[in-house]
Amino acid sequence: MAKKTENLSEKQPVVVLVGHIDHGKSSILESIKDFKITEKEVGGITQHIGTYEVEHSTSSGQVKKITFIDTPGHEAFIAMRARGAKVADIAILVVAADEGVKPQTKEAISHLKKAKIPIIVALNKIDKPGADPERVKDELSGLGIILEGRGGDIPSVKTSAKTGKGIQELLEIILLVAEMNALKADISVPAEGVVVESFLCSKRGCVATLLLRNGILKKGEIIATSSVVGKIKRIEDFLGKEVEEARPGQGVLVLGFESLPIMGENFKACSCLEEAKEGLEEKKKITFSPVSLNPDQKMQNVILKTDFLGSVEPIQAVLKTIPQEKVILKILKAEVGDVNLSDVKTAESDKALILGFRVNAPSLILETAKRKRVRVLTYNLIYDLVEGMRDLMKKMLVADKVRIDLGQLKVLVVFKTDRRRQIIGARVLEGEIKRGLRLEVWRGEEMLGAGKIIGLEREKKEIDKGTKGDEVGILFEGEARIKEDDILKVYEEIRQEAGL
Repeated sequence: MAKKTENLSEKQPVVVLVGHIDHGKSSILESIKDFKITEKEVGGITQHIGTYEVEHSTSSGQVKKITFIDTPGHEAFIAMRARGAKVADIAILVVAADEGVKPQTKEAISHLKKAKIPIIVALNKIDKPGADPERVKDELSGLGIILEGRGGDIPSVKTSAKTGKGIQELLEIILLVAEMNALKADISVPAEGVVVESFLCSKRGCVATLLLRNGILKKGEIIATSSVVGKIKRIEDFLGKEVEEARPGQGVLVLGFESLPIMGENFKACSCLEEAKEGLEEKKKITFSPVSLNPDQKMQNVILKTDFLGSVEPIQAVLKTIPQEKVILKILKAEVGDVNLSDVKTAESDKALILGFRVNAPSLILETAKRKRVRVLTYNLIYDLVEGMRDLMKKMLVADKVRIDLGQLKVLVVFKTDRRRQIIGARVLEGEIKRGLRLEVWRGEEMLGAGKIIGLEREKKEIDKGTKGDEVGILFEGEARIKEDDILKVYEEIRQEAGL
C-alpha cells in the first residue's frame, strides 16, 4: 500500500563526498563550515565514515539543513565507500582540477552508478597551477559523467577548499538538487535507518553512528538490527551534544546497543524487546581456514585489534595485498577494542603477534607482553601498518648469502707457515683486495680451501687495499696450505635482503 502523502515531510538531504585520495573531500567540508576535520585526522587521511551537519540560508531566506558523509579515500576502504554511497541522497564527486581522473575516481563513479543517486561534480583545487577543468570534463565524459553544458544534466562547480571559491554555490546546488528530487520522509512510522559506523568505548560501551531515513528516533526507545538489540540511553549530534531525538536525514551517535551492530545494517525502533528480538538473525561465527605450508614457507599468526568495527574488513583486505608466497599472515582473531590481557594470553599460546590499528596498549599490558615475549605493534596510519608488516615479514625470511668476487692474486713466495697461518708474497692480477676479505686457494683446477686475509702490507708498511699490479704481503689464516704459483681468489659474502 502506498504511503499517505500527509504523513510525508521534507527530508534534509544526505550528501556523500567521494573521489580520489587527497583530492580535497575533507578540505571541502572544512571550508563549508569550520569543522577542522582535516586537523583531527591522523596524517590528514579520513579513516572512518563520519557524518556532519550544516545549516545554509537559501537565496529566498530559508534556513535548511544538509547532512554530509565524509568517506575515506584510501584504497583499503573500498567497502566503506561503497556503503557510503548507498546511504546518501546526493553524491559530490570531488576531482582535483590539476590532476584529473584517478583510479579511485573511477571506482567512485562505479559505486555511484550502482547506487543510482544524483551526482554533483566539484572540480576542486581550481586555484592550483596546472588546473585544467576542461580536460577533467573530457575525462569524465569518457566515463559516462556528462556535465551540464556538454549535453548532460549533471551540474558541476569549480571549487577551491583553500580560498573558499565555489563553496556557497555548491551548497546552493545541493539544495536545488534536493528540491528537484523532492526528498521526503515519513515521520509517522517507527524510526528506521542504517548503521553508518560502530565502535567500542572503554567508558561508554557500544557506540554506533546511525543515519535516520524515516520516523523520529527518541531516547529510551528499543532499537534492533538483524544482529543486535538495545535500548537508547543517549543520543548525540555530530558535535557530541546530547539531544532528545533525531529526525530523518540526521546522523547521530547512539549509546545503548548490547553489542556492536555491523556497519551497513538497517535498524528500526521496536515497541518492545520481544519484537526487537524477533528479527534477530543468528550471528555467523567468523572462522579462519587452516593453512597448509610448503617446506619453504613460514607463517605469522596475527591478532588484529581496531578502534572501529568498520576498520576490520578493510585492514584485513589490505593485508592480503602484501605478497604471501614466502610468509603467510594468518588472522586468528579480529575484533574492536584496546589491547588487553586476554589478547596477550592468546598471542602467547598461539605464537601470534598483536596488531593494533588506532587502539591503545596500556603500559601494564605492554610490560606483560614483553615478559611473555609477545610482540605488540600499533599503528595510527594504514600506510604505516602495511609497511610495518611488510618489514616484519622480510625479517622472518633467512637472508641469502651472496658472493661477490673482488680480485685475484698469484703467489710469488711463502715466507712463513704456522699451524693455521701463513705469510706469503703475491702479485694482484686483477681487481682489488682488502684486509678482512675472504679468499680461496686454487692449484690448477682444484680448490684446496678457503681462509681470510688477516693482514696486508706493501713494502713492509700496512695498507688498506691493493690493486692490480701491486706486490703485497699477506697474513693468511685458514686450513689450506698455500704454495708458490697458487691462485688466490678474493671475495666477500653479503646477506641480501630477502624479498617477499
